[in-house]
Amino acid sequence: MKNTLHEQLDSQGESGVAHLSRRALIVAAVGGAAFWALRRVAHLDPPRVSAASAPGTVTIVEFATNGTKTGKVTVARIVKTDAEWKSQLSPVSYEVTRHAGTERAYTGATWNLHERGIFRCICCDTALFSSETKFESGTGWPSFWQPIARENIAVASDSSMGMERDAVSCRRCDAHLGHVFPDGPPPTYQRYCMNSAAMRFVKLA
Repeated sequence: MKNTLHEQLDSQGESGVAHLSRRALIVAAVGGAAFWALRRVAHLDPPRVSAASAPGTVTIVEFATNGTKTGKVTVARIVKTDAEWKSQLSPVSYEVTRHAGTERAYTGATWNLHERGIFRCICCDTALFSSETKFESGTGWPSFWQPIARENIAVASDSSMGMERDAVSCRRCDAHLGHVFPDGPPPTYQRYCMNSAAMRFVKLA
């Protein structure tokens, strides 16, 4: 029995070569199409770092109920199942924080808020922003020129929606908060464009 490719080609002659060549081209074309399709999907919706692969503890800065900074603490990361987050959060907060959604402009509860207070993560209550750094950006989302403590947020590249942006998330629970842009006011010239649905506002006396 002839069982090698070389022997098969000898027996089949040029017709066998042509048959195998056509077959190889078809396989290559299908494989190439699948490869580029996967690349396109990955480009439009890049995977987020899973909670399981992140460190078990994080160091954040805590703030008292009166807004006073109490210092750095090392705490356990908050990890929950998707079902647990869904039962804890409102539909819009769930979509924004756990699936990187974006609320519609001018619809959030705090985009036009001018009271004195602290904006805390809707998922884990970590302090994120202070009203002292909030400014009117004209975008319809609450905007800040810096976080209340850089240790309390994480920034990562986001190439979804066909754009290159810097996504901002809560350091402790990985909740998506919004994006940061280099077009804010002094002194930082940064615009942390956040979703109201990702935060709860705690008014200070």
